[in-house]
Amino acid sequence: MQSDSIQIKSVEESKISRYIIEYTMKDWLDLIENDVVIVGAGPSGMAAAYYLAKAGLKTVVFERRLSFGGGIGGGAMLFHKIVIESPADEILREMGIKLIKAEEGVYIVDTAEFMAKLAASAISAGAKIIHGITVDDVIFRENPLRVAGVAVEWTATQMAGLHVDPIFISAKAVVDATGHDAEVISVASRKIPELGISIPGEKSAYSEVAEKLTVENTGMVAPGLYATGMAVTEVKGLPRMGPIFGAMVLSGKKVAEDIIRDLRNS
Repeated sequence: MQSDSIQIKSVEESKISRYIIEYTMKDWLDLIENDVVIVGAGPSGMAAAYYLAKAGLKTVVFERRLSFGGGIGGGAMLFHKIVIESPADEILREMGIKLIKAEEGVYIVDTAEFMAKLAASAISAGAKIIHGITVDDVIFRENPLRVAGVAVEWTATQMAGLHVDPIFISAKAVVDATGHDAEVISVASRKIPELGISIPGEKSAYSEVAEKLTVENTGMVAPGLYATGMAVTEVKGLPRMGPIFGAMVLSGKKVAEDIIRDLRNS
């Protein structure tokens, strides 16, 4: 017995291109001015985006890759599980992420679910995530001295070795969530020495203390510029912690709380 033929709406090629360009440009025109720009869609960046957007702040995340998750996907040496400790489990429960109890206060999480639901939570809260974008520089202002936005390029343009000028995106706060290299803060420290940023570099692993120190040291590095996640360990000279991610989401929540407070008081 023959099944009924499926009726699919036909769309001309020119219309496909027109719709993509038109609606992408609408987004970019809206993205030029923001409350917060987050650089990096890893665990701390997406957690920060979730809480910032949830608080009603206009938030955009620029990610150089074409995927979410930062270091989550690699797990531990490509094993697809990671460790989350309390109280970070409360954030994951809030986002509907399943936890397997390993011992009291220690949980195992699936990397794919963790990445997907972190991203979905941030987007559902109202954050915008744009892939394939590299933050090449920051914008700064004087009197008072502060970071006031970022300069962005297509990642593919940089990979091709082409020289093009970036476009500028303004923000009241910029968050470096780029991981171990703290790329945004490194650029700002080199090009704006007046900010007085010192970067001692990350130390070797000491997980038992690194988680707590990372969260405690999360926050403003210079006016308008903040560090979260592994960028904190690079900027503050802290130990790394390996495939335990509680500090990453707690750091994202803390930087969001700091920015919300700072913008309300400004």
